[in-house]
Amino acid sequence: MKRHEAREKALQVLFQLDNTDLTVEEAKEHIKGQPTNAFYEKIVNGTAEHLEEIDAALTQHLEKWSLARLPKIERTVLRLAVYELLYMQETPKRVVLNEAIELCKTFGDEGSSKFVNGVLSKFTEQ
Repeated sequence: MKRHEAREKALQVLFQLDNTDLTVEEAKEHIKGQPTNAFYEKIVNGTAEHLEEIDAALTQHLEKWSLARLPKIERTVLRLAVYELLYMQETPKRVVLNEAIELCKTFGDEGSSKFVNGVLSKFTEQ
């Protein structure tokens, strides 16, 4: 599984977890397809484990928005990308931004990618 595919599957798992009582393992079971790899496991489990810290960091960078008010897909893409930016420094920031934008183009609406790019660019300026 390539990293882009791992991110897509991770996004689907994390999307299911948002505002549900599912466990990470239950959400993973709903995603069918190729066998997973270590990168997928790390970003899914890491994002779920560090959700409070990720949400706190996101809240600091949202202007005129609350995390709860964001559409679910944008919130999930942002959480996944911020996890990579904060906890996986081996991935270049530019790659994380590009992948988040591509995920928004695939799963979001017209304005999703621009919004996510704007929020994430604040993380790369630090």
